[in-house]
Amino acid sequence: MIRFSRALLGLCFAAALFAEPVPERFVDVQRVVPDVVLELRYYGEDNFVGRRVDGYEKPVCYLTRQAAEALREVQEELRPFGMGVKLFDGYRPQRSVDHFVRWAEDLQDRKMKARYYPDVKKSELFEKGYIAARSGHSRGSTVDLTLMDLASGKELDMGTGFDLFGPVSWPTSMAVTPQQRANRLLLRVLMLRHGFRPLKEEWWHFTLEQEPFPETYFDFPVK
Repeated sequence: MIRFSRALLGLCFAAALFAEPVPERFVDVQRVVPDVVLELRYYGEDNFVGRRVDGYEKPVCYLTRQAAEALREVQEELRPFGMGVKLFDGYRPQRSVDHFVRWAEDLQDRKMKARYYPDVKKSELFEKGYIAARSGHSRGSTVDLTLMDLASGKELDMGTGFDLFGPVSWPTSMAVTPQQRANRLLLRVLMLRHGFRPLKEEWWHFTLEQEPFPETYFDFPVK
């Protein structure tokens, strides 16, 4: 029994040595913004793949410290108005992006089409730029988020859900109501004010302008 225990300890030690550590300049967002709300879609099944995505092993959101601190400033500005942010995704391992690519290549798997890409052919996801071999999320300073009312827990109505593929998700789309456009504009103004730049095709997507790793795509798992 003693021998077995030592062997087991040796295996655990070896596993720890080869585990992929979280880089020093990354943080758990909830340690920097304790009252942020997380709804990490790729950890669950409510996403365009329809299952948990490779690399998301725990419901934790990592960001570079700079991005997390900028997000804290957004939350602090919203809090006096009874509002806050909800995060759908932050750092995304390269292995997760690879999973998206494999999914997109399987044209038979259209399980989530009605919810996430009703007006786009799956065969066109690469061509139209909805799926790519690299993602800014893997650099650690990009967030997908929305605004919410803290008292009710309800999200502000942005006109579409998160990750809906199509022009209606563009921040400037006129296919949504004036109130929905105003909600998108509020999110955009807040994020710009605190150093994030938007993406023209997705109202929920922002990247820290002064990101610390502009050329590095990380692959450590979320755990």
